[in-house]
Amino acid sequence: MNRWAAMEAFVRVVNAGSFSAAARHLGLGQPAVSKLIAQLEKRLGVRLLLRSTQGLTPTEAGQGFYERARRALDEADEAEIAARGANSSLTGELRVCAATTFARLHIVPKLAGFMSQHPELKMQVILDDRKIDLLEAGVHVALRMGALEDSALVARKIAQSPRRVLATPAYFKRNGEPKAPLDLLNHEVIIYNVGGGGIAWTFVSGKSETPINVTGRVRVTAAEGVREAVLADLGLAIASEWMFPELKTGEVVKVLLDWTLPPMELWAIFPVGQHASAKARAFVTYIEESLVRDEPQGTLPLDNETASHLDLK
Repeated sequence: MNRWAAMEAFVRVVNAGSFSAAARHLGLGQPAVSKLIAQLEKRLGVRLLLRSTQGLTPTEAGQGFYERARRALDEADEAEIAARGANSSLTGELRVCAATTFARLHIVPKLAGFMSQHPELKMQVILDDRKIDLLEAGVHVALRMGALEDSALVARKIAQSPRRVLATPAYFKRNGEPKAPLDLLNHEVIIYNVGGGGIAWTFVSGKSETPINVTGRVRVTAAEGVREAVLADLGLAIASEWMFPELKTGEVVKVLLDWTLPPMELWAIFPVGQHASAKARAFVTYIEESLVRDEPQGTLPLDNETASHLDLK
């Protein structure tokens, strides 16, 4: 029995909570994973997993073995990278999760550059607007947008973009351009009906604050819907500049530039209880630098208070 393969299979099973999910992550069949775990338990002479209708959970011995096996795998990965040198190519698989629209516009187009630096690296990009369980999905790092709600997360803010009031020139030609936040009450606002959006906004200009509740006949639950509605001249939106690269071409324009809104934040989130791998750290650094380089007008500089339980610098 390959001891390292069995250790990795066991760690994957505990992380994912099932043999089938671990098998998908490892690129193996479920019977092969079950066999590896059975052989591992036989060699160690203890039961490592409890099987029930609720799924798989480690026994007391299994939990202790899991913690040490996970650290050993992480350290082996780091040791290989250190031995190759700082500029060596990364290997293995990197699993990244990101919001669909942001990833389509700003992550996927940048993958070619990252993967050309690491030709032996494989990537799986999970596009999902939901806050999925990173351990269960076997994700090494997730890129999430909006304010960080859970302070217990292992996370680091890597960028932020201004929020703007924006629409197409055709919409403003037909409906007039708002000159002050209260003018938005007379406009059709495309409302993003999930976290990071909504109807309540507070505009700030100097020492003046203007809170308003916007209204609109179109509400959507995906950022891609907001984009399509705005580009179809259905109304204006309150969104980050990241969402509309058309601002560069003039297909979409921003107004109320004397007023500011809370910026949209981008966070790198890592599985709780796991050491951030060198692959994940390298990818986050690459995306952070790419956003600053490629979006100099839309990416705001960060202050030093950007980390929660992790320093990737």
